[in-house]
Amino acid sequence: MTKKNTRAAGTNAQKGHSAQAKKPKASKVRTDRSTATKGKRKVALITGVTGQDGAYLSELLLNKGYEVHGVKRRSSLFNTDRIDHLYHDMHEKGHAFHLHYGDLTDSVNCLRLVQQIQPDEIYNLAAMSHVHVSFEMPEYTANADGIGTLRFLEAIRILGLEKKTKFYQASTSELYGGVRPHAQNEETPFHPRSPYGVAKLYGFWITKNYRESYGIFACNGILFNHESPLRGETFVTRKITRAAAKIKLGLQDTLYLGNLDAKRDWGHAKDYVEGMWLMLQAKKPDDYVLATGKTYTVRHFVDLAFGEVGIKLEWKGKAEKEKGYDKKTGKVLVAIDKRYYRPAEVDHLEGDPRKAMRELGWKHKYDLKALVKEMMASDLELFKRDVYLKKGGHKILHEQE
Repeated sequence: MTKKNTRAAGTNAQKGHSAQAKKPKASKVRTDRSTATKGKRKVALITGVTGQDGAYLSELLLNKGYEVHGVKRRSSLFNTDRIDHLYHDMHEKGHAFHLHYGDLTDSVNCLRLVQQIQPDEIYNLAAMSHVHVSFEMPEYTANADGIGTLRFLEAIRILGLEKKTKFYQASTSELYGGVRPHAQNEETPFHPRSPYGVAKLYGFWITKNYRESYGIFACNGILFNHESPLRGETFVTRKITRAAAKIKLGLQDTLYLGNLDAKRDWGHAKDYVEGMWLMLQAKKPDDYVLATGKTYTVRHFVDLAFGEVGIKLEWKGKAEKEKGYDKKTGKVLVAIDKRYYRPAEVDHLEGDPRKAMRELGWKHKYDLKALVKEMMASDLELFKRDVYLKKGGHKILHEQE
């Protein structure tokens, strides 16, 4: 497939929609030419462009005047709803957003994309990123998340782009896994407790190795949990906000969860993609933790979500017997399903972002309450459509994990 045909295939695929979160309102992308060098746009390649982070990062880079090339996997269904608002007709002159088909498990594809696009920056965001599912698909997770990182680094090396192309690797707080309950920073020892965490550990170290061995400007961003209205439906935070909205609207009866005592450091994806960009603008490559520095239990997140729709929960019972009751009606709204427990649980993740704040000037803008408020507003608006369909006698989708 030629470069021209690859772009055409990708951009034409953008026109479909699926039942994801309500996408951001379409807005005219601003152009900040201050990022251009010698009057020419910087070129970025983003893997995982159709995901939460890929969508926010694409918009950020387009607003900064970049030409953005996104990589998406072939699917029988349209999966571009998070980035449709960035679409421009491919027949228009000067459009800066392009899509390409690709997969981290295909080394020839990775090499071809880097050769054709000649990117100034690569953001490797694609991954099999669901921790629980990684226990069921350990081999694929290792291939995509671990060796997939190597494939792009090797492409940079083979093509002689060590001095041109900067590389960002999306690492994760799951690298820390079973550590003591204190804030984790860049020097904290790793102890991953899932196939996903182990695969990402390889990605982290191979990125560091290629930086030290070949002089590639390669950075690891160790990002703690970051959410948004674009978060995938099967991740716990989005599962909670969707359920709270549907219960409020009479579309669902009960929310089932796993470990309510698990503590996480939750931030907003918008803040974190800015940190990714800042890493590749630094004078020298390094590894950075991005986090808020504050942790909350899953139970607290549930309380905030239901509170946004005027429901106060009362918790009774312990461990697997614990339930969340509507304080006004006494109805059980939240219950435990032990199937959602991980084989190896990670109880406490708390990040220390002081290095990124000090060296990059990065800081998070959203606190947890503001994040939950935005996610709940989005999901309430999303499911109002189903209320109208149900009242009209039409069939609605019952999406369950």
